[in-house]
Amino acid sequence: MSDTPSATAEAKLPKDIAAEKGMVNVQIDGNWHQFPKGTRMIEACRSVKVDVPYYCYHPKLTVPGNCRMCLVQMGMPPRPAPGQDPSYDENGYQPIGWMPRPAISCANTVAENMGIRTTGELVEKCREGVMEFLLINHPLDCPICDQAGECRLQEQSVGYGRGVSRFVDMKVKKPKNVDIGPRIRLDDERCIMCSRCIRFMDEVAGDPVLGFTQRGTHTTLTVHPDRQLDSNYSLNTADICPVGALTSNDFRFQMRVWFLKETPSIDVNCGTGTNIIIHTRGNTIHRITPRQNDDVNSAWMPDSHRLNFHYIDGDTRLTAPLIKDGGKHLPASWPEAISATAQKLKQFDPSEIAIIASARMTNEELFLVRTLAGELKTGQFATVPREGENDGILIAADRNPNSTGAKLVWASSDTSGPLFAIREGVRSGSIKALLVLGEDLTAEAGFKTEDLAKPEFIASIQLLAGATAEASDIVLPGAAFAEKRGSMVNLSGRLQRLNRAVEPQGEAHDDWEILRDLICAITGQPTSGPDFPFMIEDVVKAMVASVKEFEGITLSKIGDLGKVVTETDYTVPLLENERARAAAGIING
Repeated sequence: MSDTPSATAEAKLPKDIAAEKGMVNVQIDGNWHQFPKGTRMIEACRSVKVDVPYYCYHPKLTVPGNCRMCLVQMGMPPRPAPGQDPSYDENGYQPIGWMPRPAISCANTVAENMGIRTTGELVEKCREGVMEFLLINHPLDCPICDQAGECRLQEQSVGYGRGVSRFVDMKVKKPKNVDIGPRIRLDDERCIMCSRCIRFMDEVAGDPVLGFTQRGTHTTLTVHPDRQLDSNYSLNTADICPVGALTSNDFRFQMRVWFLKETPSIDVNCGTGTNIIIHTRGNTIHRITPRQNDDVNSAWMPDSHRLNFHYIDGDTRLTAPLIKDGGKHLPASWPEAISATAQKLKQFDPSEIAIIASARMTNEELFLVRTLAGELKTGQFATVPREGENDGILIAADRNPNSTGAKLVWASSDTSGPLFAIREGVRSGSIKALLVLGEDLTAEAGFKTEDLAKPEFIASIQLLAGATAEASDIVLPGAAFAEKRGSMVNLSGRLQRLNRAVEPQGEAHDDWEILRDLICAITGQPTSGPDFPFMIEDVVKAMVASVKEFEGITLSKIGDLGKVVTETDYTVPLLENERARAAAGIING
């Protein structure tokens, strides 16, 4: 049998194999690759780890093609002369004729037998020219710019610029330190007119309040007359600004970014479970930014969620166990507080005990709550519902981050259902001992201050001082979301992981450790004994064994992007809109 490709049915040329899969063959810097039809040239290059610099391009936004930094040299097979047939090499590719001028890779899509050069004299000289123009009026104040350390202009001027400036005239001065909104500030002199912020506010936030005014070298970014950049998504513009033109008032000049440690985690302000990065130095959180997850929050997050962390080391934070003596809270050791709580609870009949937990607790903590209720032989335990308004973008109406997880762990379709009966039991006096876990009952649970005076005994795990902590006979200081390890399930049924970014403040303990020690004290088991979990991983194992949806799960297996463990009918409006735009070819997605 002949070894020639034409003699064997299985032997096909690369172009034929690509066509069968709906792909096209593209040569990038001398190497052939296959990509789906319609792929933008810049994305094709990025997918094979070939760097193409850019400013205005963002895969989640429309393509304006106005920075011109992503220039490449493009080539296609030349048109054969009349009467001539195209020529092919042994792999079935036609020779590429290179165009004498560059093309922007963000706005052009790949085609069969296309060639792309990201290096070479033509491309490099053009990029140097673009960079030189971008720097004509840009201030040379990198040492004091708040964007230093994560500035794409700074990075790419080194990688793709001339290295020296030929500009000798005076720079055009533009507005500086402009207050354009309650949470964001504009240094227009640094703007390179990439228009990312304008497109984001129009296409994602749905509040087209930004635009350009004036012309040529005097073009400036501005807010529409009689308006402010006051959208709850305004700080995303600072995230995507490639220079230091837009900065967060909350983070501005607070810390150099190269000192910060980044910890991937999830937001706990609503049921969406937005993926985030917690930026810390030492034991202090300096900022929170969105982390891309196309199945949860795309690349965005609301301002109200990202700024809700200052309470963690605020003045109202509880940092040591407290036991009430003579109507006054006094500091106590952890063994004293745990032992006193266990002894008090043992004095009551199971029908007189109720537990109010929180759907802001992790799955592991909720599992221990269920275990604790079993040891106390009480069936009166519930979570507190927390409802708001769905903003039609990312914020869910359910303000609890782990309502779905609570239902799975407790095997209940309505974990907050028993709350009404518990509240009425407290008011009638039938419930005499109340264990409150991570909730201020007067804030969300419908309790009045006078209700909290009726139980004979209240113990609570609390993060902040408040009415419930004040009414508690024993206060056990718990951990904030950034101080925990554990997992939660968002409204879409995705199991996600909380990672510890900072250590608990003062003598505060992680909630699961408090619950573990309390269970051990009630059952008479030592905390480190072989019969009860000691590490968080052991709690996960015990939980997985009793919750079928978590089968095979460990904290490490959850991964940074999470894993769907149950199907729900909940959809995120922003993601639905983004997928529709990507399907229509408006954005890359």
